[in-house]
Parts: sequence; structure tokens; C-alpha cells
Amino acid sequence: MSFEFSMEDRFFMEKAIELGREAALEGEVPIGAVVVQDGDIIGRGRNSKWVAKTATSHAEILAIEDASKHNGDWRLDGCSLYVTIEPCLMCAGAIIHSRIRNVVFGASEPKFGGVVTLANTFDIEGLNHRVNYRYGLFAEEIRGMMKDFFRDLRKKAT
Repeated sequence: MSFEFSMEDRFFMEKAIELGREAALEGEVPIGAVVVQDGDIIGRGRNSKWVAKTATSHAEILAIEDASKHNGDWRLDGCSLYVTIEPCLMCAGAIIHSRIRNVVFGASEPKFGGVVTLANTFDIEGLNHRVNYRYGLFAEEIRGMMKDFFRDLRKKAT
């Protein structure tokens, strides 16, 4: 499947990639996410499971929480989420519950992907909210960032 991406999509995904690189510098899996509303970033998140010592500190969850604080509401109607890696099942559920309209992700996630790889969460019939999604933007760069991170992690472990 091939998707078209705008200059705006590229800009916001680059911001998510920057957050992913920041996460890697802290020893976290390099995943970053931004929530965008009317052309402005209103939420940012990067993986921080090791630092926060909680399994729910995924980039998407943290970006959604940041955006909700910014708006003063849990509903993020009309917002878009840009994330470097395919959301997992937990994050896909949070995206649906927060009413985010659009998701753009870079690379698929073969072990935990909840959108197109292991489960098609956004396509479940009967949900009260539909999420539009596209993927593949900067996929090779993001896969390279992930491979480098895990290669370096393995080196440190030996």
C-alpha cells in the first residue's frame, strides 16, 4: 500500500523523529510522537518506560496526555498524531478513546504493531470512533534508527 505525504506530514514526522532520538540518548527505545491541532504541536511524547519505570510510558500515551493538558479536555477531536513506529494495541486503544482523527506512523512494528501488523485495531467494526491512518513516511530512516539502537544495546550488554 502506498500513501502520499504532504510537506506538513514530513515536518511533523521530523519532529517525532527528533523526540525519538532524544529518547535514545536516555537509553529508551527511540520512539517519538507529536499531536497536532490546526497546524500546531499541542502534545509531545517520547518513550520513557525505563526512566518512569512504568509500562504505559509510551510516546503516544505521553503525547496524548500532554495534548489533553494543553486543551483541558480528554477529547482530541480533529487532532492528528505523528509517531515514528506503528502504535501497539494499548496505544491504538488510547488513540481511539481520545478521539484522535488521523494517525501517521513511520515504520511498522513486527512484534507489537496494533494497526496493520498484528492487529487492525483502527478497522474494528462497531467502534464508536474511526481513525484515519497512513504509514511509511521516513520508514527506512526510522528502521535504521531502531536497528542502530538495539545493536548498540546488545553491544553494551556483552
